[in-house]
Amino acid sequence: VSTVFGRMEIPRYLSGIVAGSATESNIIGYVAAFDIPEVVRGINAFTLGVRSVNPEAEVHVTYTNTWFDPPRERTIAQALLDQGADVIAQHQDSTEPQKAARDTDTLSIGYHSDMSRFVGESVLTSPVWTWEEKYTEIVQQVLDGSYQSESYYGVEVVKLAPFSSLVESESSILVEAQDAAIRAGTADVFCGPILSNTGVLVVAEGKCLTDAELLSMDWYVEGVVGDAPAQAKEGLGESSNKIPAWKISE
Repeated sequence: VSTVFGRMEIPRYLSGIVAGSATESNIIGYVAAFDIPEVVRGINAFTLGVRSVNPEAEVHVTYTNTWFDPPRERTIAQALLDQGADVIAQHQDSTEPQKAARDTDTLSIGYHSDMSRFVGESVLTSPVWTWEEKYTEIVQQVLDGSYQSESYYGVEVVKLAPFSSLVESESSILVEAQDAAIRAGTADVFCGPILSNTGVLVVAEGKCLTDAELLSMDWYVEGVVGDAPAQAKEGLGESSNKIPAWKISE
């Protein structure tokens, strides 16, 4: 038996760069399902990406407390739009947040699959899952008798969908450079200095969060508007020779 999951925080971060470059109101709405580590980690990665290019921008988070409730997702997205958000991101299982944005001539960031087939160019990009290669590898190992159980948490099963024509070339070039550095192992999303949204230095310069810390994340980074599940603690992370992804220029 194996467990397989992807480092979705990477395309979340990269999509944040796109959103941070696109917003004019500096308010980005985020429709989220539950305040569990997977969702919180995605919010934080996205916000770090946003603020790497736009330090004045804020990410306003509202939870639906459900994975799939299209009418509720649309209602919450619309409420965020009414509060001044001009980009809508999400961690849900429907396209309704994107449709709410499209229907008000607003931009969005999708999730799960390339949502441009549902809402056109208004969705700037989408963090997506790409399970095919990994599942094919596992099945082939079973067939040839070489299969061994593993706990996989990697980058090969996640990526960004193609960019909308509305994404500026400067943003796409920057995203591609940072994506390459992260996948090469020279940069990381969660390397310090990182402050919480309550002003605590959670990750010091020269340190990066461990997988155990990522998988138990319950605090928000600076720039997230909302109450985190728990208060941030200082001194997380371990020494690393990786650099923060935002230090990678075009």
